[in-house]
Amino acid sequence: MINKYLICTIFSLITAVNLHSQELLRLTIEEAIDLARRQSPSVVAAKHSFHSAYWSYRNFKANYLPSMSFSTTPRFNHWINAITMPDGTTQFVQQNQFAVDGNFSLSQNIALTGGRFSLSTGINRLDMFGVSNSHSYNTNPVSVSYQQTLWGHNGLKWSRKTEPLRYEYAKKNYITTLEDVSISVISMFFGLAMAQSNLDMAISNYQKFDTLYAFTEGRYKIGRMSENEMLQWEVRRLNEEINLQNARVYLEDNLQSFRTYLGIKDTIPIEAVTSKIIPSLNVDPYKALELALENNPTVIRMKLSEIESESNVAYSKANSGLQANLHAQLGLSQTSENFRTAYKDPLNQQYAQIGISIPILDWGQGKGRVKVAESNRRLTEIQLEQERISFEQSILRLVRQFNLQRNQVSIAEKTDYMANKRNEVAQRLYMLGRSTILELNSAISEKDAAKRNYINILQSFWSYYYNLRRYTLYDFEKNMLLSEDYESLLK
Repeated sequence: MINKYLICTIFSLITAVNLHSQELLRLTIEEAIDLARRQSPSVVAAKHSFHSAYWSYRNFKANYLPSMSFSTTPRFNHWINAITMPDGTTQFVQQNQFAVDGNFSLSQNIALTGGRFSLSTGINRLDMFGVSNSHSYNTNPVSVSYQQTLWGHNGLKWSRKTEPLRYEYAKKNYITTLEDVSISVISMFFGLAMAQSNLDMAISNYQKFDTLYAFTEGRYKIGRMSENEMLQWEVRRLNEEINLQNARVYLEDNLQSFRTYLGIKDTIPIEAVTSKIIPSLNVDPYKALELALENNPTVIRMKLSEIESESNVAYSKANSGLQANLHAQLGLSQTSENFRTAYKDPLNQQYAQIGISIPILDWGQGKGRVKVAESNRRLTEIQLEQERISFEQSILRLVRQFNLQRNQVSIAEKTDYMANKRNEVAQRLYMLGRSTILELNSAISEKDAAKRNYINILQSFWSYYYNLRRYTLYDFEKNMLLSEDYESLLK
């Protein structure tokens, strides 16, 4: 048994030397979170999502700015056309034409009315080839037009309400995603810390039981211990050997998952360094609720859903009754065979058109669409009110749970200390023959359970803390709102 003990000890020393030779990376919870925020694949995906939202917002703003465009359509025709002659007869005449035009326009959307105002200028040249070559010009020095839907759905007006909220939601949601990453890091960090602790306990327990087994075997040989108790020791030593093997595999699995999430491609060993020092905070639940209602993207999304339901009602009403489209145009025009005179004494040209559509018999389809939209709006209002109440209750419950955690961490730390002391006493008593193997097993199990409970309580504390940050987007240690440099994200 001593040989096995020596082998286990040598193996542990070799493992420790290998870890140091591979430049062991020791990380605290804060360092792990900072590393994940900089290079985790989840953060990279969140940046791309924010980029998409940013350019969508830029496109929205561009709808309310003047736009300029130039268009041209050169074309050549070689065909036979039916031409009406001066005497009224019709003859088929072969024609060769080349036409080219150029048009420059300046347009502006009008958010108040939902219409579009345009100012344009253009020129057309037509060349005829055949028996007699000729060319002519048609110019439009200036043309002003306006078109819009009368009594229709003004999408521009509703977009001015929804799109800024969407962009604000995207900014808040990016910060929320960073806090989600922190929460995931906490889970993996303490998963690794638990795996490390399990391995340490497995090595320590195996060494202790191997030593005590050798001691017990000596007592058995001189008749001071029963065969039943000796078999109990054999079973326990074998179980500890299995626990040691499982602990190594469990540690490697957690280490690999942790490295992958942090974006570390090297196989460098990582040690999760847990600290007994935690923030001394007692959060006011109603302050946290106020911050959450001001900053959380969920609140923005609820407001956005409310506006969208109102927009759907307005759209249904606009498309269920009288519909009319207005298109008016005023400008100047001239034609000439000479470019210099094509702009001389231009003639007025006016154009106006109103298209009207009145539903006479639609069997209640329009009214039905309006009723469905109104019903959906009422359903949305009820659902949002329930979601808002649930959201507020979640915040208050989270704050209460967080405020209890610091005291629980203190209790768990004391319990861990006392369980270790009891284990040492139980081991001494057993060596003196004043306790049984059952009492020693109980002390060891309590020691291991207390250590695991302490790590779990620490994990709960940090999880509650970062969940509180996630809901409020507020740093309670520094007393400041969480924010990001959005300009740098777009580089």
